[in-house]
Amino acid sequence: MARIAQGQELAVAGDREGARRIFEEVWDALPSGVDPDPLHVVTLAHHLADVQTDPAEELRWDLLALDAAESLTDDRAREHHSSLRVAGFYPSLHLNVAAAHHALGHSAEARHHLDRAAENCGSLAEDGYGRMIRGAISRLRADLDACECRTTRAE
Repeated sequence: MARIAQGQELAVAGDREGARRIFEEVWDALPSGVDPDPLHVVTLAHHLADVQTDPAEELRWDLLALDAAESLTDDRAREHHSSLRVAGFYPSLHLNVAAAHHALGHSAEARHHLDRAAENCGSLAEDGYGRMIRGAISRLRADLDACECRTTRAE
């Protein structure tokens, strides 16, 4: 997790390529032949999606993160940080899948995951992170609505 945090620091600083290299090194170091720790998979795939330049690759990593969350337990998440609950992961994970689908022009899939993101927002605190995710959901919904409006007018 410390190495993943180093990659995230690079990503935040704008060094997407450096971050991607670190994330890929960590991914390659996950044990083969056994199921990897779902916390590592969720976290790593979530961050790997964010540093992709191809929306299809971003979606692939986002879906992998979402899938891994299904096998993650609150107990395992709390081993990393006492405040973590798996339910709190779902708004962001579904939001990212929705955004990737939107980038690929998959409106129905984008709306499906955006609805799942909104449905799971009750697990978020009323703090900066919670407001950020809720705001991103609202912005993506507005963008999807605007795209549908433009498509309807063009027809």
